[in-house]
This record gives sequence, structure tokens and C-alpha cells, in this order.
Amino acid sequence: MRAAGEPTPPPGPEPAGAQEPRPYVEGVHLQRTDENVREIEALAAVLGQPAGLDGLLGDLKYRLRRARVLPRLLGRAVREAWAWDDYDERDENWYPQGISTSADASDTEVIGTDGRRVVVTTWYSTAKDGIKRGSRVTFVDLDTLEYRHVLLVVPVLDETGALQLRPMNIHAGGIVWAGPWLHIAATSRGFVTARVDDIMRVPGDDDRPDEIGIDGTRVASFGHRYVLPVRATYQAFTDEGHDKLRYSFLSLDRRSDPPALVAGEYAHDPDASTRLARYPLDAATWQLETGEDGFSRPLAIDEGGVRQMQGAVIAGGRYHVSVSHGPWMPGAVAAGQPGSMRVHQWAVPMGPEDLAYWPSTDRIWTVTEHPRRRWIVAMDRRWFE
Repeated sequence: MRAAGEPTPPPGPEPAGAQEPRPYVEGVHLQRTDENVREIEALAAVLGQPAGLDGLLGDLKYRLRRARVLPRLLGRAVREAWAWDDYDERDENWYPQGISTSADASDTEVIGTDGRRVVVTTWYSTAKDGIKRGSRVTFVDLDTLEYRHVLLVVPVLDETGALQLRPMNIHAGGIVWAGPWLHIAATSRGFVTARVDDIMRVPGDDDRPDEIGIDGTRVASFGHRYVLPVRATYQAFTDEGHDKLRYSFLSLDRRSDPPALVAGEYAHDPDASTRLARYPLDAATWQLETGEDGFSRPLAIDEGGVRQMQGAVIAGGRYHVSVSHGPWMPGAVAAGQPGSMRVHQWAVPMGPEDLAYWPSTDRIWTVTEHPRRRWIVAMDRRWFE
């Protein structure tokens, strides 16, 4: 991607309706790189015009299975659960991480020309077989339970002008679907941003699972029929004397004013920080608000997170944080305000990750990561009261 070292942000619009500067928190900030417009156009010249979200949703391939909601297995707060198909449930080369939904993407809670309820998750490649495949997103139609994986890619024009295709190598621990954008956590890097309208179809069969690249008109994408090029990066920076914020997971607070992107830090080491940050979003563009200096700063940073938290979402005026206890013990959810959260044990299955909130149903969603114990689950928020 362009400008990895010295990003040059586009001029940011003034926040809608803002009369005076917001009370930003100093210490950490994000800076958006230029968009990879030329590179994405060059990729479209090879693959054809993007299929977009509607094209993808019309070509879903795999199917979720409804799971029995057994409190001892899936957790006491879970009300609905779905398992992946047999291959994805057992696959040790890809691990699920982030989750967001069409309730984040749209105030109608549905998306696409025919109004579908959709869940999107992220996965990262473990490279267990020796091949680092980067990260991907998976779109699930909740009405048909069909889904398909989309590889995140970085198109690059080399010094000769030749187009190359590379995987997006991030942990992808969280995702926010805000309007047309997917914001995907990239840990110490910050987060990357892609646009669902850029989803492109790779011609041919779903073959060559071990290759990626472009050779003339032949495109390999680790066996994925669809790819999504990353447009920009929100690069993380730290002021002198402050600790760098790790963007381990993300969620959307649509009901705040302004709407906010919530980011937080996973930490296993007892000496590591567990901060939660809220960045204001421009509701007209669904990008971070940007100051005159080109930086995006948080509205708040709270120190009172929870050890081993994997995701955090604000719902009902409180934080809800998922906590993992490894591959064999059920997970927990801590609820309340930072620094004074009550931990609810045995609330979710083992290995809970990122969180998302669906307002009309008052349910909190998560995805679990461990092979043979992988589910998408929806929890009753009121259970945590």
C-alpha cells in the first residue's frame, strides 16, 4: 500500500453540525493514508467491474447450520447459535476473529437492494501449513444461512507499472461495518479500511489455494472466488511520553452523538494496558472525524478494561466486554463502566472474540475461534443486567 511510512491524509470535512472543537484526548491519534485509487482501478481493469455487495450476495456458496442452544456448551446468555460448515469448522489454517452486522451498516438494519440481514466476520491466516494467506472477510445471509469468504488484498503497482497482488497481513481482530465501509483492526498498525462496492470476482474455479498473484489475465487469490482491495489505512501514532494504543478489536456505537468507533486492547500480560477508546465518526461519510492537522483523535480513553478481553461494545448505556479463558473453558462477559465491570462467567462458548450489537432485537453478537468449537452466537443483553 502507498505511503506506509509517511501517510498524507486527504483534507477532512468539518464534523456535521459542529460549532466548536470537540474535547479530544491527547496522547494517541490516527492518520489516514491516501486511497489506493490507481491500484484498485488497475485491478478492476484485469478482473472487470466490481461485483459489489449485491453481486456477492447473489453468489453465496456455503451454508451455516443452526446449533442447539445448550447453556452448558454455548453459554447461559446465548439465545441463538449457528455453526460453520464442516470444513470451516475444523480448518486450522484460518481462525475467525471480528464480527459486525447490517445493523451497524444501516439504520434500517438491512443491506443490499433487496434488504438482507447480513453478518460479516473476519478471519486471519495462521500459516500452519507454511503459507501466510493474510486475512479475509465472510458475508453471511441470515435468512438463507448461506455465506462466502472474500480475501482481503493489497494491489500494488511496481516501479515498472506492473500490477501485483498481495495478501493483507493483519490479525483482523475486529471489524466495523459503517455505511459502505469496512474498518478492520490491525493491532499496532491501527486499522485498515475497505469499501464493499470494491468486491471483485476472480474468474475461474475456486482453485490454486496455495497461490496469490497476477500473471497476465490469470489471477490467483488463495482459492477465493472474490477479493476485496483495501483502500486506506488509519495509521496509529503516539505522542512522546505516551504508550501506543493497540487496536485489537473494534465495534460501532451508532446511538451516540456523534456515532463512535470503539477500539480496545487485548492483553494477557498483567503489566500490559487494557484501554478502551472511542473515536468520533462523521455520520455523513462514516470515516473518522479529522482535525485541521489531518489527525483523528479519540473522544475518550478509559484505562479500566478487563484482562484477556477480546471484544467490546456499548449497548444499553454500558460496556459489554468478551473475555476468553482458552480453548476449553467457556468464555465470560464483563458488563458495566470501565473500572467497575461485573464479570458474568459461563456466558458464552469458549474462545469468544469481537462483539457487535443489534438494537431492534437487543442482542449482542460474537464469533468464537477454536476449531471444532466455532459458532456465531447472539446473546440476550438484558441477561447482563
